[in-house]
Amino acid sequence: MQEPATNPQSQNRLEEFQRDGYVVADPLFNSSEMTDLNGQISRFIRDVVPKMADTEVYYEDKSDKTSLKQLQRMFEYDGYFKDLIFNSVVREIAEEVLQDEVVPVNMQYFNKPAGIGQATPPHQDGYYFHLTPCEAVTGWLALEDVDHENGCIHYVRGSHRYEDFRPHGQTGVLGFSQGMTDFGTADDQKNTVSFPGKAGTFLMHHARTIHWAGANRSPSRSRRALGFIYYAKRARLDQTKRDAYQRRLDEQLLNSAKI
Repeated sequence: MQEPATNPQSQNRLEEFQRDGYVVADPLFNSSEMTDLNGQISRFIRDVVPKMADTEVYYEDKSDKTSLKQLQRMFEYDGYFKDLIFNSVVREIAEEVLQDEVVPVNMQYFNKPAGIGQATPPHQDGYYFHLTPCEAVTGWLALEDVDHENGCIHYVRGSHRYEDFRPHGQTGVLGFSQGMTDFGTADDQKNTVSFPGKAGTFLMHHARTIHWAGANRSPSRSRRALGFIYYAKRARLDQTKRDAYQRRLDEQLLNSAKI
């Protein structure tokens, strides 16, 4: 098991995470590091994406390859991104806040293209993780400046403390098939916080934390980010339920010609 946080920065991060359900590093990576990372992403999109399975590459408009929306499991296809999810400070933060060793599960690329990027519906990641106990985190790294116009992240502070998941249903939004059906309560509105930031800004939230993002209303700016998913070593995955969920999702996407 991960040793308790001992240095002041780690201890503060742990306390914030346990209180709010998320932590923020603004920025986590400097401008030079972000230039390198964005160059690696451009390379990956150019050289690797054409070789990926259709079920792991999503477009806002399937007929328009410039409308790339989301990539799944990047680290399984490329050594640079495998090193990033396994060996970087991102994993260190995940182990700090979960107080356990972690299992890297997914690395995702997210894009909301200018003018057409859809809103991300309010949801809780753990609803479709199928873990017992639900101990996992998602990290989110801004690859470029993000604000309310192009779709920054919103959290409901303290929502990770709910004992049960809120009800979810089909959304029709590619890449975010499940969304909360009862979102918008007085508590939701009272505790909502938003996180605009510069490139390099990093967020990490608990799998039960309610979050969403607005549509990209900018006529000229994209909103690109990397996502990192880690499960705590103590969490147990119901693989049968997880596989059944993924099969249903892939069938729905294929039948609707979205992938």
